[in-house]
Amino acid sequence: VRMDGDGQMNPDDLTALLDPVVEGKADYSKGNRLFTGEAYSKIPKIRYFGNAFLSLLTKIVSGYWHVADSQSGYTAINKHALHAIAWNSMYKRYGQPNDLLVRLNVFNFRVTDVPVEPVYNIGESSGIKIKQIIFTICWMLLKMFLWRMKEKYVIRDFHPLIFFYAFGGLFSLSTLVLFARVIYYKFSIGIFPPTSSLAAMFSFMSASLFTLFAMWFDMEANKELK
Repeated sequence: VRMDGDGQMNPDDLTALLDPVVEGKADYSKGNRLFTGEAYSKIPKIRYFGNAFLSLLTKIVSGYWHVADSQSGYTAINKHALHAIAWNSMYKRYGQPNDLLVRLNVFNFRVTDVPVEPVYNIGESSGIKIKQIIFTICWMLLKMFLWRMKEKYVIRDFHPLIFFYAFGGLFSLSTLVLFARVIYYKFSIGIFPPTSSLAAMFSFMSASLFTLFAMWFDMEANKELK
């Protein structure tokens, strides 16, 4: 069991957190403060929206599309998962919960969210500054996403969704280049080049379709890990 020492965890929720692991329904359970109706009113707004944003990214990166409150430090894990994870190579700071979810997914461990009470404004302390770590965490998430694609869908098994993500990424890059070209011509000679504009729109639609299909395939591949 992990309970962060920042005073933001209610010990009364520990039993509910342990139940899924003890009963064999999950390999890893984590507290979710965003599931309660009190979350928006209790959690400071910058942390609430920062957590929600990182939770959305973590869904994509980890493959656990049903999981939210990715930064929760209130968790329980069974012995099998505990010994399977390479803890020494894990991210050491604020992004550790995100890193752990990615590694759990590679081994196909079941993860469940347990609603817990958000505890704030009672004298608790936290040294986390969302604005300072958001870009660092996003860079770490990108690296972990690529690592999961390689480990889960290339090395350990094969799934064609990696081609969809690859084409989605390539078309996204071409979209940026083409839109930059369109904007350059607009501000330099005052017109939108029709060929480049059409190519940019086609590239954008292709990137969106390939990426959305890749996400759908990933969601289907991991739907049993709830």
